Amino acid sequence: MTLKAILAAGAAVLAAPTFAQDADPIAQVEAQEERTERVARQIWEFAELGYLETQSSGLLVDELQKEGFSIRSSVADIPTAFVAEWGEGGPVIGLLAEFDALPGINQSASPTRDPVEGKHAGHACGHNLFGAGSLSAAIAIRNWLEATGTPGRVRLYGTPAEEGGSGKVYMARAGLFDDADFVIDWHPADRNSAASRMSLANRSGKFRFRGISAHAAGAPERGRSALDGVEAMNMMVNMMREHTTMDTRIHYVITSGGSAPNVVPDFAEVFYYVRHSDADEVRALWPRLEAAAEGAAMGTGTEVDWEIIHGNNPTLPVESLQLMMTEKLNALEPLEYTAEELEWAATIRESLGDDAPELSAAQSVEEYAVLTGYGSTDVGDVSRAVPTVSVRTATWVPGTAAHSWQAVAASGHSYGAKGTQHAAKAMILAAVELYTNPDLRERATAEFNEARGEGYVYESLLGDRKPPLDYRR
Repeated sequence: MTLKAILAAGAAVLAAPTFAQDADPIAQVEAQEERTERVARQIWEFAELGYLETQSSGLLVDELQKEGFSIRSSVADIPTAFVAEWGEGGPVIGLLAEFDALPGINQSASPTRDPVEGKHAGHACGHNLFGAGSLSAAIAIRNWLEATGTPGRVRLYGTPAEEGGSGKVYMARAGLFDDADFVIDWHPADRNSAASRMSLANRSGKFRFRGISAHAAGAPERGRSALDGVEAMNMMVNMMREHTTMDTRIHYVITSGGSAPNVVPDFAEVFYYVRHSDADEVRALWPRLEAAAEGAAMGTGTEVDWEIIHGNNPTLPVESLQLMMTEKLNALEPLEYTAEELEWAATIRESLGDDAPELSAAQSVEEYAVLTGYGSTDVGDVSRAVPTVSVRTATWVPGTAAHSWQAVAASGHSYGAKGTQHAAKAMILAAVELYTNPDLRERATAEFNEARGEGYVYESLLGDRKPPLDYRR
C-alpha cells in the first residue's frame, strides 16, 4: 500500500467526530488561549537556565493546582521537576513540558537584533512555548475528560534542563514513566510536521585540567599550563574525527582557560559533546576521549579528571502514532496570521538570508516522512520507556534556526504563541484518539514492543550519577 493510501485509510478511521460545545476538544483548547500566551510570555521573561527554573516550574504548578491537578513535586531528586495528574482509571496519557532557557543569547521580541541589556539567557529553543502549550493541552484534556465522562488520567510531566542537563533521563531512570500508557511530546519549530524523527544519542562531559601557576615570562619553567592540557586534548580529538563513522558528531567549548596571559593557568576546563545515531557507538567513542585527555595531561605535566554531565538515548518513533498525529495536524484549520504578524515576520525573514522560505498567510502541514535528525533530546529516553508521539508546529518564521536570536524573538511574540495553540490542539486531538480507540492503543503498543526488541532493558548513558543541579551555575 502506498503512503498516500495509508494516510487516506487513516483519515477514514481517525476522522474527528462531532462534539457538543462543552465536549469539543478544539473549543477546550481555544478557551485556554489567554492562559497560553500569558504563561508563555512570563516564562520567556524569566529565561531561567536548566535546574534553576524555580519561577517557571512554580508558575506551571500554580496553574495546574487551580484546575484540580494533584502534584508530586521535586521528583527524581530534581527540585524543579514535577508530575501533575487528574482523572481516574486508564488509559494514562502523559504530556511533556519543558521550560529551560539557553545561556549566552538573549533578544527582545523585536524583529531586528535587539539584545536585552543585563540578560544573560533566552528562550532560543522555545521551551517557554513548550511548557505553556503542554499546560494548556493538559488542562483542556482534563476538561474534556470531565465533560464526556471518559475514563482515563491526564498527566503533565514538568521536565527541567533539557538543554544539556537530561532532566527527563533522570525522571525515566526513576521509573516515573513506567505506569503511563502513552506520552505526547511537541516542540517549537518553523514548520508543522509529525514526521517519524530519530535523534542522535548524546553524551557530554567536562574535562578539568590542573597544573601549576607561575609568571609566564619571569619563571615559565616553574609553570605547568592547564590550558596546554586542554589544547593538547582538543588537538588529539580533532585528529580522531578522521577515524570515526560518518554519523559521529563531536563538538566542544573551552569553558575556562585562564584569566591573564602573563599567568600560567593552573586550571582549565573543556566541555565536550559526542553524538551518534547508535547509543553503543557513543559508548565506544567515549573512552577514546578519556584516553586523549589522559595523554594530554601526561604530555603537558598536568592532571586531569572528568565528569559526565548528560546523556540521551536516540528517540524511538512509533509510526502508527506519528501517522495518527499527521492526520490530526491535517484536520486542524490552517495556522493563519494577522497583517501585523506577517509584517513582523517579514522583517525577521530579511535577517535569514535570500534562501529563506517565502512567507505565507497560512502555514501548511508537511507530508509525513521518516527522518533522522542530527540533534539530540532527552525525549529519547522517555520514548524508550513508553510509546511516545511527537509533533512540531510553526512557532518561528520559516527558515529560522533553533538556538538563534530570531527564535528568541518569535518565542516572545504572538507569532510564537499562535503556533503554540496549534500544538495544543493537535495534542488534544491525539489524546482523544488514544482514549477512545483501543485498536490504535493495541497496535501502537505492539509496534513499540517490537521496536525495542525482546528482553529489552533500559540503560541510560548517565550511569548512576545524580542530577547535575549546578551545571549551569
